[in-house]
Amino acid sequence: MNEMTRIRTSLGSGAARVQVDPEEAVLPVAQLRDVNNARRTGCPFHDVREMLREVGLRPTRQRLALGWLLFAKGDRHVTAEMLHEEAIRARFPVSLATVYNTLHQFTEVSLLREVAVDGSKTYFDTNSSDHHHFYVEGHNELVDIPEASVTVDRLPEAPEGFEVARVDVVVRLRKKSAKA
Repeated sequence: MNEMTRIRTSLGSGAARVQVDPEEAVLPVAQLRDVNNARRTGCPFHDVREMLREVGLRPTRQRLALGWLLFAKGDRHVTAEMLHEEAIRARFPVSLATVYNTLHQFTEVSLLREVAVDGSKTYFDTNSSDHHHFYVEGHNELVDIPEASVTVDRLPEAPEGFEVARVDVVVRLRKKSAKA
């Protein structure tokens, strides 16, 4: 738990927030790919265009706009519905189907990481590095857990012809019930 002492999770006012020591903060995905890359301009829209080209995706108007909404704000967890609402509020009319397709395309090229919480609830994480999550029940919120805070021992042997790609741990949280 020593790593967890650096992260303070507050569950006030109906939202889960994580405060990370600024020296350990993770850069947005656009800068994560190569922080020494001289082509990075600091303009999120231009950087998203370059990021899409680097992974072999054509920078269409929809991908650029949704990529800007996703990556310009740093690491975060969104559902397709959340991103669709953001796009509409930003006056970028896009269908929910296009949002789903774009999120899955970004996941296929490792720009996003898909985190299934329930059979019907999937989040997309802009931090594609190895880490685990707290899921705050009742708030439908995901919070990152640093990789070193969770250890998984004795994984089962993968079936013939397969290998373990990664292990996702989702720890479910709820408010403590008041004792009578």
